[in-house]
Amino acid sequence: MAKKNQKMWVYSPAKQAKTKVPETEKQLISQKCNELIETELKPKHIKPPSTDNDWNYLVDIFGKWYRNYFYFCSTYNCPSPSAISPTFESKFARLEYVGKDSFNIAYMRHTGKWWEIFPGLTLEQCLDEMKNNVILHPH
Repeated sequence: MAKKNQKMWVYSPAKQAKTKVPETEKQLISQKCNELIETELKPKHIKPPSTDNDWNYLVDIFGKWYRNYFYFCSTYNCPSPSAISPTFESKFARLEYVGKDSFNIAYMRHTGKWWEIFPGLTLEQCLDEMKNNVILHPH
């Protein structure tokens, strides 16, 4: 005789709604993050390309919004004749807006997954981490 599948109740908490970023906050955050990119990240990480090899090299760092995330992105050139495309973009860090002056910072792991390392920071604390924490820099 075959067994019947037993049904049971399982606790399933409701998902919390994501906080929408107000437009004025979005502009302020973009301005401060872009200032960090121009004054700290670009001068530190963008170097002239080497002419003696076919390795990819960093040519630009920029930021962009998607929903309630501000992404720090990089553009690489691929000089090799066997390259699939001449350039590609890569996201290396993100700020998640979770409330008024509250953010979570995550970095892109080698596995292609985001890894949150600092929850509940202010914008100034986030920018300080972006300056000083090597794991949040482009690779």
